[in-house]
Amino acid sequence: MKTFKKSLLVLVLPLLAFTAVHKFYLSVTHVVYSEKDDALQITTRVFIDDMEKLLDERYGLKAQLGTASESKSADEYLEKYFKAKLLFEIDGKVTEYQFLGKKYDVDVMICYLEIPKIGMDKIKSIQIQNEILTDLFDEQQNVVHFKINEKKKSFVLIKSDTKGMLNL
Repeated sequence: MKTFKKSLLVLVLPLLAFTAVHKFYLSVTHVVYSEKDDALQITTRVFIDDMEKLLDERYGLKAQLGTASESKSADEYLEKYFKAKLLFEIDGKVTEYQFLGKKYDVDVMICYLEIPKIGMDKIKSIQIQNEILTDLFDEQQNVVHFKINEKKKSFVLIKSDTKGMLNL
């Protein structure tokens, strides 16, 4: 009987370990300068389920992102949230951007943003403050990649360190 209990424990224990697997919370933002458009073009990738949870908890919106039943007000709330949690400063001045839209790729939402007509030749620094989902998930990491002219720089921003700067 002892052998049976030990065998059962050996078989069941690994299965129980998988129920405690921790989810990884991540967003990835790319900031690229388009010389042709004289604009900073920004894409941000966020997991759909994380953003749905945030929209529900923060705004009471059952967004159902990426489905035929997606809320008609989802874009409005996404733009509102992004403008509160993703900020850009150019040479120390907060700079507005346009929320152009979004698309879905399997379980990821890709948002498109743009800062038009920036006059890159006069800019000395660009700072990003990325607090996306840090108000919901303490473990959230926001990876930011800058590629402007010949300069490349990447940051991993977390709840306690939400800002990164590229000096030009």
